[in-house]
Amino acid sequence: MLPDDWLRLRAADYPVPPDAPLADLTADLTELLGHPDAELRDHVARPALHAWIRRGVYDDLLVGLGDGIATGLGNGLGQSGTASVFRRVASAEVLAACIARDTRRPLLAGGKVLDWADRIATWLLAERDLRGHVPGQGWAQAVCRGADALAVVAASPHCGRAELGVLLEVLGERVTAPGAIAWESDEADHLAGATLRLLRRDLLPLDRVEMWVATIGDRAFGISAGSGGPDPVAANVDAFLRALYLQLALAPKPPAIRSDLLLTVVAVLRELHPEFLG
Repeated sequence: MLPDDWLRLRAADYPVPPDAPLADLTADLTELLGHPDAELRDHVARPALHAWIRRGVYDDLLVGLGDGIATGLGNGLGQSGTASVFRRVASAEVLAACIARDTRRPLLAGGKVLDWADRIATWLLAERDLRGHVPGQGWAQAVCRGADALAVVAASPHCGRAELGVLLEVLGERVTAPGAIAWESDEADHLAGATLRLLRRDLLPLDRVEMWVATIGDRAFGISAGSGGPDPVAANVDAFLRALYLQLALAPKPPAIRSDLLLTVVAVLRELHPEFLG
């Protein structure tokens, strides 16, 4: 289909065209996931695939769709500053939609969901293009969208205590990843939101999560110590801990360990900012 045809489809709320094979339509949409034009990428391809997945169009084809979409996570991985990031980010979002469909209506074997989860996590930790808004091309936001995808994974019934523990470590590694740039596109909020979604499962013990918070906090001490120049990673860690505190304190449906975990987060923040909180 031509771009104008897809735009007309959007105006009609993404019905499945009856005069074209679904496989061909899917191939076209998958190609558009990496298009540098944000109108086609973000307002046609992604919402069309999301709508069709949500409406059950792919229920009998979900494994094949997800496997095909997952290949996009490796498209140009390792590059930074190129348009290839858009395909990777969109692939993570659509793959998460496949997992969300299975959560709402069981369709997949647990092994397949965990395989896709591993591929999303591997991509997020390896992603080097951390730009937020790209002038002339729209939003990339790999960290935000990757965190959102992990939040979907965390809600899957195929994730038990062991799998949630792995997801927690992945989030921690992304927060403290060396070589990062200072966040400026709500990355801290999205990572904290994914953490909260995971904790709402009430499967991880308090001592495990407290140790995780303390380990993350250790990475930020350089910013308050004032040694050397500005440390973007330490600033990111600090922003994450603030966001985690805010969401633990105010977000609905708190995890069972909220009260005790809040004390831990507050203690770390006091250590980081004794001049204001000590």
